[in-house]
Amino acid sequence: MVPRDPRAGSFFDLSERTKLRLTGGDRVRFFNGQITNDVRKANNVAAIQACVLSAKGKMNAHLFLSVHDDYILIDADRQLEDALTSRLERYVISDDVQIENITDQYSLFHFLTENEPSVPGSFISVSRFGLTGRDLWVPATQHDETKQVSSEALAFCDHTCEEVFRIEQGIPAWGRELTEDTIPVEANLEQSCIDYVKGCYIGQEVISRMKMSGQRNKGLYGLTTGDGPRLSTEMKLYPIGEEREAGWITSTTWSDRLGKNIALGYVKRPFNNPGAQLHARAGEETVVVKIVSLPFNSDG
Repeated sequence: MVPRDPRAGSFFDLSERTKLRLTGGDRVRFFNGQITNDVRKANNVAAIQACVLSAKGKMNAHLFLSVHDDYILIDADRQLEDALTSRLERYVISDDVQIENITDQYSLFHFLTENEPSVPGSFISVSRFGLTGRDLWVPATQHDETKQVSSEALAFCDHTCEEVFRIEQGIPAWGRELTEDTIPVEANLEQSCIDYVKGCYIGQEVISRMKMSGQRNKGLYGLTTGDGPRLSTEMKLYPIGEEREAGWITSTTWSDRLGKNIALGYVKRPFNNPGAQLHARAGEETVVVKIVSLPFNSDG
């Protein structure tokens, strides 16, 4: 049964995600110099998220990580499998660090429940949808058994359900809201992914300058037409009555829980005021949209 509201108790199968394991005596120091967050905040029962940046402060990857006695576990979008491995290996010079791709060796499940689910395994606390949940890594050979046992206790949120929930929660996804042209603070990743006191990492200078200035050229917002026309990712955003481009749409869906069409998109300054209206346009089609803060709620 697919849940109408996954927050009420559900689980997700994230096994398709890229999974890497870092080993070697220099793994913590090395990885801390590659990511925006502090590796030392994570452990074997609590994971964190972080970004990998270019020298210009733009994203090479968004990932989650947990730290164990002899290794670091990393997971990221499947599209990043080759690129993330290559990006990390490029900076392993004389470090004692080994990067192993274990994508096909392990399955990954995520649970949203008030209490720890009655599923065998060691759980890792992590926020993937703006809510504290629990990850479970199991050998790939145990995938079907784990999914069956989980289904007996909780509703399964499939890929369609997951995408709707992600958009409702305002969570950016790689290839949609997150690309190699994205700066993390523009995608609302500052609080979850950036540590401003941990020390140097690639791209830090750009991120620090943005914090000092307090300015960002655009930001990720919610957009809605209520029960009006469905939006599309081909649409650009314009101030009503003007031809200046004010932004663009990145993800769209209909939310049964909220009873309206919703979308995520980037809105430029100075048009990014929640409550304001814009035109969304693709070809001859023009739709009035309302800017709302994220996550979406029934009043927005």
